[in-house]
Amino acid sequence: MNDDEGVLAPEHWATRLGLPVLIFAPHVVALLRLNDLVPLIDADHQVMRVYAVPENGEDRPDAAELIRADGGVLLTMPQVRRVTHGLVLAGSTRGVDDVLGPVLLVPHGGGLGQYRPHRTDSDGALVTGLHPAQLMRDGRVRPDRIALTHERERDLLARFCPEALPHAFVGGDIAFDRLVATAEHREQHRRALGVTDDREVLLVTSTWSPRSGFGRNPELFREVVEAAPRDRFRVVASLHPQIWSQHGAGQVLGWLSDAIDAGLRVLKPHTDWRGAVAAADYVLADYTSVGTFAAGLGTPVLRLPHGLQPLLEGSPAAVLAEHTPRWDPTRPLLPQLRAAADAQGRGLGARIAGLLTSRPGEAGKILRKEMYDLLGLPEPARAVPLSPAPLPRLVPRPVVPRPRSRPDG
Repeated sequence: MNDDEGVLAPEHWATRLGLPVLIFAPHVVALLRLNDLVPLIDADHQVMRVYAVPENGEDRPDAAELIRADGGVLLTMPQVRRVTHGLVLAGSTRGVDDVLGPVLLVPHGGGLGQYRPHRTDSDGALVTGLHPAQLMRDGRVRPDRIALTHERERDLLARFCPEALPHAFVGGDIAFDRLVATAEHREQHRRALGVTDDREVLLVTSTWSPRSGFGRNPELFREVVEAAPRDRFRVVASLHPQIWSQHGAGQVLGWLSDAIDAGLRVLKPHTDWRGAVAAADYVLADYTSVGTFAAGLGTPVLRLPHGLQPLLEGSPAAVLAEHTPRWDPTRPLLPQLRAAADAQGRGLGARIAGLLTSRPGEAGKILRKEMYDLLGLPEPARAVPLSPAPLPRLVPRPVVPRPRSRPDG
């Protein structure tokens, strides 16, 4: 197929004609979050969904591969530019200037009200996803609608970019709502992790960058496995998609091979992390949003040592960092897990949950209404139930043990 033969071009080839909804994902994390919105429109014959990845996407090949593996139609950017879409669902503002059609911006991490990695304003100050540099271009607000997770983000937007306030609405956090729905099926997710007895699940999760827990300590996962009694814990690793995309699954699994040989199980690259969080009894996390979501669910979180990472005061990640203990690998693990549980027992989980969303359980309903308003179509009468996340998928363990190197002599 060349650039002039798109799925949206010769209508005489089509079986159904509907307004195109473009899912525009610059990287895997944005794609996974935007896919939470797909069930809100999927059964509607008035629309048809298509996908695209901006040409400057961070992990474009992996995002494109996931779209194709899921049976999605992936457009080239020349095809995207040629069509006016009924709706554009964007996981960031990257590339949205190249598309035609109303844009709904949805946060792809722990909300827009947090500092963006490696981004500063003209004065060198850190910026959030609500900064004018992110939301405006040539004096114009780039997204037609901006989904905020919490009233706190509306206050931040009024402070950082008041021009965008008329475009914003508080829609809650659909990712957190789906995590809560997933927790109702906890035992199924435990079995998917291979836990069929009374062992507890210890989830270890790291974001990307040299400052992250794994970036700072390459032996992190082996140290956790060795510190956790095998007869009591199943230790599971969840790594940020950017780690897999940047270094490749072969290399990452090579780095983890000692830990895997010691009993670590690893979530498959780019699969949904929420099933593992729902199954977890404890979570060890750096500043990744996965740890924040786990805390909001009520799971004790023990913070992993990591490099300096500025956190916006009052954000869920900052509150979590302030009130949870930090893991010390030189001390026994079990008392530290109990300390993390004590922090949860003092009401931390409810406080984090209240910071993650101010519309608990309502995100799907609110987002769906905004989507159909932008489409200019009547919203289907059939309600869409909030679906749990898929069961977690693990990297298969090697059948033959890896040969270990012998010391010289």
